[in-house]
Amino acid sequence: MNEKIARFLENQNPATPCLVVDLEIICRNYRALAAILPRTDIYYAVKANPAPQILDTLVTLGAHFDAASYTEIEACLAAGADPARLSYGNTIKKHRDIAKAAGKGVNLFSFDSELELAKLADAAPGARVMCRILMENGDARWPLSRKFGCTPDMARCLLVKAKDMGLQPYGISFHVGSQQINPHQWTTAIEKTGSLFAEIADAGIALEAINLGGGFPANYREGVPDLENYGTVIMAALEAKFGNSPPRTIIEPGRGICGDSGIIQSEVVLISRKSHGNDERWVYLDIGKFGGLPETTEERIQYRIQTPHDGGETGPVVIAGPTCEEMDILYDKAGYSLPLDLQIGDKIEFLSAGAYTSTYASIGFNGFPPLDEYYI
Repeated sequence: MNEKIARFLENQNPATPCLVVDLEIICRNYRALAAILPRTDIYYAVKANPAPQILDTLVTLGAHFDAASYTEIEACLAAGADPARLSYGNTIKKHRDIAKAAGKGVNLFSFDSELELAKLADAAPGARVMCRILMENGDARWPLSRKFGCTPDMARCLLVKAKDMGLQPYGISFHVGSQQINPHQWTTAIEKTGSLFAEIADAGIALEAINLGGGFPANYREGVPDLENYGTVIMAALEAKFGNSPPRTIIEPGRGICGDSGIIQSEVVLISRKSHGNDERWVYLDIGKFGGLPETTEERIQYRIQTPHDGGETGPVVIAGPTCEEMDILYDKAGYSLPLDLQIGDKIEFLSAGAYTSTYASIGFNGFPPLDEYYI
């Protein structure tokens, strides 16, 4: 919680639950990533938070954008983004959406299967394409290791086929997992990618780029390495594998740009115990998994929580949302402890909640409205 957001909450007293984002932090985080990887193009992962105010801010900074849908492409174009700076990075796309994107001037697409490649060849002939490979996601708090990507051997075959189909094999992409707390996961990924570059060169194709994916962390409950460590490790890995002539590099940060920019303010609706003599309190809030906190699933993302009674005596709690759904429990086993003075009606804040919150919020489940958003 910074002074700017705290002042907004005090002066405006918005209804809860709500998300408040400081756009100055968006700018700061973008520039910090540009500083640690100065020769890398930053493609903001729009899915993390597609708010027009964030897109407008990043356009003024000269950002590129990674879109997961044609709707996100339209949002980027509406914000003034150059279509040449857009990537349609989802490997699962409808033929008509590929065609519409290409018609708008988008010329960079990702794929990981033969049938997706066929769609691209038909709907976006001559486009640049990147093949995503499967990657282990050790140490990532939100793994992305199964749904997207193919084996390196299959990627080699698909990129050769892409050239035969009239597309431009442009590069390899991977993702080491979201909220990756171990920078050295990129070392392994770059080593594997570099070997694939060499194999594809032997097949007569000179790839130009590596998409290093996202994974740069926000500051949740668990400490993370300094951002500079990520840049140092990635640059060293690229030099070790490619020497003084590395390929063009791309990153796709979402959480790393907007995660720390926002807070969610919520209200305590109920505090209860399940039996006599049980010290564990159940704290029910007016936001839960369906209202914008789905990343608490399996307690993977553990937000820092601020209350008006911090500094006093605390006790163990289970933290749950307001819906009539048994799975709407945020934290049960993560060992959260909140002040004993906490009362019904108190306002509490989830810190570093700018990413993957409002964009996930359901509309109308149990009649609860979507999360209100404020960008300041």
